Amino acid sequence: MAEEKYKIAIVEDDLKISQMYRMKFEALGWTVETADNGEDGLDMVKEMMPDIILLDLMMPGINGDEVLARIRETDWGKEIIVVILTNMGKEEAPERLKNLNVRSYIVKAEMTPRQVAEEIVSILEG
Repeated sequence: MAEEKYKIAIVEDDLKISQMYRMKFEALGWTVETADNGEDGLDMVKEMMPDIILLDLMMPGINGDEVLARIRETDWGKEIIVVILTNMGKEEAPERLKNLNVRSYIVKAEMTPRQVAEEIVSILEG
């Protein structure tokens, strides 16, 4: 069995997308946890303390930008790498994202899953 490299949290309300990325990252030997809404995502991240979070913006309950704001308010969440993975164009994104230390902003429709996975690997292994 491959040595566990990274812990990744995927907070995404589209189960097909989150499962697709789960399989891609587990194949790399990573620990992957998923949540399909903001509240569960916040709880999961708090418990898991991942190396990186893939975060959708538009979700039921708490939106991704609010989840990120709450994570950044904590001591443990100030430095976690966060990648926004959404279908919302950058120009439509909430203004406060600029102040929440987002490492990368990926529009799902503009990149293939392979490109997204490569971007995440590049960020972590850079």
